Amino acid sequence: MMMMMTTFLVLTASALATAGPCDIYDAAPEGTPCVAAHSTVRALYSKYSGPLYQVRRSSDNTTKDIGVLAPGGYADAKSQDAFCGSSACYIWRIYDQTAFSNHLDIAPPGGAHRAEDHPCNATKEALMVGGNKVYAAYFEGGMGYRIDKGNGTAVGDEAQTMYMVTSGVHYNNRCCFDYGNAETDNHDDGAGTMEAVYFGSAKGGLNHGGAGKGPWIMADMENALWGADVVVSNEEPINHTYVTAMVKGQSGNWWAIKGGDASAGSLKFYWNGPRAPRYSPMKKQGSIILGIGGDNSDGATGTFYEGVMTHGTASNTTDDKVQANIVSAGYGK
Repeated sequence: MMMMMTTFLVLTASALATAGPCDIYDAAPEGTPCVAAHSTVRALYSKYSGPLYQVRRSSDNTTKDIGVLAPGGYADAKSQDAFCGSSACYIWRIYDQTAFSNHLDIAPPGGAHRAEDHPCNATKEALMVGGNKVYAAYFEGGMGYRIDKGNGTAVGDEAQTMYMVTSGVHYNNRCCFDYGNAETDNHDDGAGTMEAVYFGSAKGGLNHGGAGKGPWIMADMENALWGADVVVSNEEPINHTYVTAMVKGQSGNWWAIKGGDASAGSLKFYWNGPRAPRYSPMKKQGSIILGIGGDNSDGATGTFYEGVMTHGTASNTTDDKVQANIVSAGYGK
């Protein structure tokens, strides 16, 4: 009798567990499994209990993995505080929470910057999420993370969906605060060889018009930042403290930009239509970048809280569920 009751309680607790973004993507009927899930803030699966990121203490160059307070929960910032103490600490790795092991390490040299990038200061930005103190990956220029040979990521003209939660108040107009799919050789391999979500106010030399002074959500598809299928898109600026920035693409000459307030409300389409000329079919290579362009352009500033990449294009219904989960996480609360 006791064994039957214990089993019932365990099943009930499992049934009531809150689904994370990757639980939602993995269960979507359209088939959009997560192939990368990165965050310094929280678990992106309801049952994830592994490390979120690794910090390195400069006083003795030792490292420590920072995990979650409970499976599916928030980052254990107290363990970081205890480890770092008064020493400077840097984010040395951001772990992939999926089974694909697409962990992000400090980006190697590339065509635009021929030296290894710097890591982010692990204690530069603390914030409250869901009533818990956590830390962000705070990029100040010259910083970036990458895995050159991604596992399970979309290649060629294959479909994908990606989002990141970022700061709407910390950005600049330099190239390129990206998260997503890029070249495997760290060089500019031409139009269509990358597809990443970008946030910032870059235009000018990148020939993006935009309404006002930005910032904007755009797609970095190499050799330009795109807010539509034309260079000067006049996309309206995004004005939220915490931003959900999403880019979706699929074969057949279609892509979309969606975005919204990561702390409240729903997502809005900023583009939903054909790709720019010379960008279909796509030639994605499957590397994963964070905070840099595909050729290691590392002049951008920005803040990264969480991000996910899928194989396949999610439906609007799935997007809405993911946005609701992001809002329920409690950014800034």
